Amino acid sequence: MIVMSIAGVDPSAGAGVFADLKTFQAIGVYGTGIVTALTAQNPYKFFSTLPVSPEYISEQIDSVMDSYEVKFIKTGMMYSPEIIKLVGQKIKEYDLKAVVDPVMVATSGGDLTKEDIANAINKYLLPNAVLTTPNVSEAEKLSGVKIKNKDDAIKACEKIRCDSLITGGHLDGWNTINIDGEVSFKKQELIDTENLHGTGCNLSAAIVAFLAKNNDLHTSILKSLDYVYEGIKNGNYGTLIAKI
Repeated sequence: MIVMSIAGVDPSAGAGVFADLKTFQAIGVYGTGIVTALTAQNPYKFFSTLPVSPEYISEQIDSVMDSYEVKFIKTGMMYSPEIIKLVGQKIKEYDLKAVVDPVMVATSGGDLTKEDIANAINKYLLPNAVLTTPNVSEAEKLSGVKIKNKDDAIKACEKIRCDSLITGGHLDGWNTINIDGEVSFKKQELIDTENLHGTGCNLSAAIVAFLAKNNDLHTSILKSLDYVYEGIKNGNYGTLIAKI
């Protein structure tokens, strides 16, 4: 089973493509990685971003698809509307099943994008995605709904243009799952820790890995939420062995 991450590079390897590849390996699938941008950052501080051209991102994707049969992918940091549009076109061209992590700001606080890209994500990625995994802030940008409680999260789900998982880190641990218009919740204990760098990346990568292992979408989400919870608690995703 071969999967793909299309995202930026975090040199500390806690987030981005490097983190995704570790998660893929931990869950037992072979991961390929397409680089959309380089960043200089660590878990506590963001320095800068250097984007890759859309043309070279396209060539990277084509080179992998030339040799491997990939069905499930995730997208992370896209940096610009031009890159988002290109990736959306590639998803359609290769009939890929995409989980979209709508990354806009690094956990360490740095702006990862050239401009507000929520409109581009809504236009080019979400109509072609099987799931998006925004945190509360990202879900507000995608939906235009201010989220302060579970009812607001349900309203936001109705506005988001594909199935969604709104993560509960800023909603008292309530994760809001919307699949085919059916909304459910998964409550998780909030852990008092600074070990949160890359949690969104690892979550979306885990969902892709579990989907590739023939789990349905709801099961993949639940298993991935448990995987990330254990990663936060233990402080290391790369050494986790998923029990599947």
